[in-house]
Amino acid sequence: MKARARGAWGQEMWCTSLGHPSYIWTAGLERRLRMVLRYVPLAGRRILDVGCGIGAFVRRLRLLSPYVWGVDVDAQRVRAGAKKVDGLALAVGEHLPFKDEVFHVVLLHEVLEHVQDDAATLRECWRVVVPGGHIVIFTPNRLYPFETHGVYLGRRYIFGNIPLVNYLPDGLRRHLVPHARAYTTSSLRRLWRDLNVQVVVHTQVFPGFDHAIARWGVVGRALRRLQALEATPLRILGLSHFVILKRTA
Repeated sequence: MKARARGAWGQEMWCTSLGHPSYIWTAGLERRLRMVLRYVPLAGRRILDVGCGIGAFVRRLRLLSPYVWGVDVDAQRVRAGAKKVDGLALAVGEHLPFKDEVFHVVLLHEVLEHVQDDAATLRECWRVVVPGGHIVIFTPNRLYPFETHGVYLGRRYIFGNIPLVNYLPDGLRRHLVPHARAYTTSSLRRLWRDLNVQVVVHTQVFPGFDHAIARWGVVGRALRRLQALEATPLRILGLSHFVILKRTA
């Protein structure tokens, strides 16, 4: 959800800054949904998916509630998604086109790292959620050993999981990864310190390894066993932060 730049270089930066939305529903996404359901009732709730892409989460959540909407900054993705699911709209996270206190749940699934102003986006999510409602966040963990958004070496973009980039000093990491943030626990907490919220859960989760299983079979399934580390102190090395905030009165 960053501002559009000009020219071929700017267009490439624009595309990478948006991230890659979920085009299909995977076992890893289903696992994340089950995590949310441990803490937040979704049946019959009014739900907003911010950064919905083509609407994969919206379609899945519609099996739990008919009152699900999605917004995204990419018009092409919204148009593509609207062919299969209604309730998608074009909007930026910093300016949500809804009245105050409309939704029971707002979802930010791997989106906060891409918006132009993460604090403003979170304030908007707080504004549109009802008192007692929940904001659900999945966003990259700075302690994960790989940078999953690729890196820029000058104007050359290198796609893939790049090791140890997240452990570099802030300035150098921003130079290599200008298109996506990664959060430490403290930097993430600063985003909501001025909001009236209760932290229901804040932990880290490991990948679903769906692509590894599809590519490597038994090796990928062996990697999936790393998810057991979520029950240990080594969860701090997980791929993403998993946060649920409850808006207080």
